[in-house]
Amino acid sequence: MHAQLGDRLVVESPVTGAVRRDGEIVGLHHEDGSPPYDVRWSDTGEVTLVFPGPDAHVQHPGHEETAACGQAAAEPSGAGAARPGDFGRRLAAARRKRGLSLEETAARARMSPQYLAYLEQRPSAPGTGTVVRLADALGTTLISLSGGDQDLPPGQGQALLHPRLTDLGPNECRALLSTHGVGRVALTAPDGPAVFPVNYDVVDDAVVFRTAPDAAPAAAVGHEVAFEVDHVDETMSRGWSVLAVGRAEAVTDAEAVRRLEERVHSDPWAGGPRTLWVRIRPARLTGRRIIPGGR
Repeated sequence: MHAQLGDRLVVESPVTGAVRRDGEIVGLHHEDGSPPYDVRWSDTGEVTLVFPGPDAHVQHPGHEETAACGQAAAEPSGAGAARPGDFGRRLAAARRKRGLSLEETAARARMSPQYLAYLEQRPSAPGTGTVVRLADALGTTLISLSGGDQDLPPGQGQALLHPRLTDLGPNECRALLSTHGVGRVALTAPDGPAVFPVNYDVVDDAVVFRTAPDAAPAAAVGHEVAFEVDHVDETMSRGWSVLAVGRAEAVTDAEAVRRLEERVHSDPWAGGPRTLWVRIRPARLTGRRIIPGGR
């Protein structure tokens, strides 16, 4: 293992690909760059003398290769290359919203720009001290930056500085709707308007879902209903929604039921016997998307 001043010492976590601790090498004790090193740890800002163990490697600024315990080990590229983790995506989005560069943010958080770039571009698990300093530098909270607020209803994040709301065409609506998952059926129930989440699929351009004959969504059968599906990217403050309106009908033909059972991808999360197939053929299909707009 050999290093230069300004290189980053990374101590791996037992979890593959995650960082347990890291710091900037600020002092060398041998001319050839071999250990030990004086390291300023990113989580505490303290400088300590370190004799790296087998779980540590050196990362050189601006390079994707690392030297691990005396041998070079290039990180994978192409399809298997590491991608930003959830923390990295939140971190990069918060920095861009503040209009800060890597260098400016790193200076505010008292860490090297190379380490900040690593956090944004690779899956990582930085210490609490690092996250606190980054949250303070970016004017956000530890909970928000670490993702601790993900169980809250979506849409509580900061809106885009220059949002643009665009209408989606029929083809784009169909493409987004065809990604099976969870959607919402809106109908008029005996006690008033109601909305129910269901696991759905799209088969032959029709929305289909399973429910129990005595369950609330079964009340949709025989009536015109609205079916809505959306996606919200809380980190990037953008998203889309698609609304399909049409008449709901029960699928009772044995052969049609058999074909649905063969072609659907999702099972009702609610569990239990769900023997009633409901099909909605959209008579009207509309959608919208929120994206960044020009200044």
